[in-house]
Amino acid sequence: MPESNCLFCKIRDGLIPAKVVYQDEHCLAFEDINPQAPTHVLFIPRKHIPTVNDVTAEDRELVGSLYIGAAKLARERGHADTGYRVVMNTQRDAGQTVFHIHLHLLAGRTLHWPPG
Repeated sequence: MPESNCLFCKIRDGLIPAKVVYQDEHCLAFEDINPQAPTHVLFIPRKHIPTVNDVTAEDRELVGSLYIGAAKLARERGHADTGYRVVMNTQRDAGQTVFHIHLHLLAGRTLHWPPG
């Protein structure tokens, strides 16, 4: 998908509204519009990367910032001790529906395994 048609790039650029809950120089995080847990936040890199298959060595810091942001928000919301899940789906069979990598932070209820 070209970046100009990417839903998350449009959110990043302020063209589509979202409830932003965290941001830094590398990433932006917002509430999922179809939450699967009381806390369901999506962390996206500011750089458009379609799938995990497209991540390069140069993207290390950027991808790491998604996890750092998720851990920080989980602590702020009181989930660090009780537990939370972070997951990144890759390609359609894994459930990726928007082709701009994004990390899901899920918390606030008991999460079961396997997930689906």
